[in-house]
Amino acid sequence: MVHLVGAGPGDPGLITTRGRDLLARADVVIADALASRELVKLAPLGAEQIDAGKRCGRHGVEQGAVNRLMIDRARRGLRVVRLKGGDPSLFGRGGEEAEALRRARVPFTVVPGVTAALGAAAWAGIPLTHRRHASTVVFTTGHLDPDKRGGRPDWKALASADTLVFYMGVKRLPGIVGCLLRAGMSQETPVALVRWATLPGQETVTGRLADIVSLARAARLRPPALMIAGRVARLRPRLDWFGRLPLRGRTIVVTRPRDQAGPFVEALRELGAGVILAPAIVLRPPRSMVRLDRALARVASYDYLVFTSVNAVARLFARLLETRRDIRDLQGVDILAIGPATAAAVEARGLRVAAVPAEHRAEGIVKMMGRRRLAGARVLVPRAAVARDVLIKELRRRGARVDVVEVYRTAPSREGADEIRRALRRGRVDLITFTSSSTVTSFARLFRGREEARRIRRVPVAAIGPITAATARREGFRVALMPRTYTVPDLTRAVVRWFRSFPSGTLRAS
Repeated sequence: MVHLVGAGPGDPGLITTRGRDLLARADVVIADALASRELVKLAPLGAEQIDAGKRCGRHGVEQGAVNRLMIDRARRGLRVVRLKGGDPSLFGRGGEEAEALRRARVPFTVVPGVTAALGAAAWAGIPLTHRRHASTVVFTTGHLDPDKRGGRPDWKALASADTLVFYMGVKRLPGIVGCLLRAGMSQETPVALVRWATLPGQETVTGRLADIVSLARAARLRPPALMIAGRVARLRPRLDWFGRLPLRGRTIVVTRPRDQAGPFVEALRELGAGVILAPAIVLRPPRSMVRLDRALARVASYDYLVFTSVNAVARLFARLLETRRDIRDLQGVDILAIGPATAAAVEARGLRVAAVPAEHRAEGIVKMMGRRRLAGARVLVPRAAVARDVLIKELRRRGARVDVVEVYRTAPSREGADEIRRALRRGRVDLITFTSSSTVTSFARLFRGREEARRIRRVPVAAIGPITAATARREGFRVALMPRTYTVPDLTRAVVRWFRSFPSGTLRAS
């Protein structure tokens, strides 16, 4: 089976839920150049990924070969997703590919997508129809096929449309404008050119039909871009919501583990940022569960259970379920959490957190517990294999009997490193965010070459707290900001405040 799936205009969040579900079950993904790489990553680990994209007039895989690939993989019994930018059936050759599959008697489905015209218009603040301005819309292509039956386009019909959208028209813009003017379209017609629609680097050039060519040249606008002509383009100054987002045009690297990064990534994207997700670490189970299982077997005997991360919460409770232990064994144990996110993770599992320190780090827990009687108290601290010992040493110094058990370990990850290198070469990285010391050290190891190490360390860094900031400085990074409280939501707010102090276009790494 082959699924022809529309990836949408660029922003990975604009794919349909049906398309996302099919990607999550795909054996093979054959992707266009304009399909987001983030969407390709939704495929299962081990799925075959084939880049069939056309870039600057060059095909990654020739169209006939794409058809043969789809047919071959489907005949092997594999689930194939043909991921196409925008909508497969609108200037996406989806119809031709469906015909090829039909001739080969390969079953297929078509999953529509948000086409580039709709995405570009929405993100540029231009409604394609409007009761006072436009009741007809025409979509056409700037890549006109001279061998196509029907001959040359009807320029008079195109010029009479209330709203006219040219796909892929930037290279032929002078000719298109000339034909429209000769066909009777007013030289005062408002025009917008939109490049990289719905992406953080979206560029929009506006003007009149009479001067749009010179304006596009002055802006050095290059493909991929489309043209929107009509009175609706006059509404852009009032309706341009995307251009007003505080992080619009900024590229931010997020180094959190993939399974934790989602809310942070989405928050940054909703504020207009382009996000490169480069998880510096992946979480692994302990090499041995013996010590953890022993602690869980007598968990009711502890006076305190201290969680220093959301990861520790998730891993400990997962092991409780795996070993079929009763969560009610924790009823008589005082649970302490290092910060509000960790506390929320505990309470989501139906348990109450006794206390959270004002200072969200190990030193804060030490201060908070200093008011408690610790001599002889039994304390369980589930944590990573490698972690700071400040808390453990201080509790033991005060007479507590502390059991430290490993519930997870971290391993370095290379995911996203190549994308960062490409962005650095283009000077398109504005900020790197670190939410733990382990992400700093693992991330730093990815960039050991002299030139790339120099480049990456010129990019400003946002650290979630003083311990992470100190590690970043030791690794040679320039820490530019840190939130007042050591949480991801406050880190997000600090990032916005910091960028607002700089004009757009500054802070590019070189």
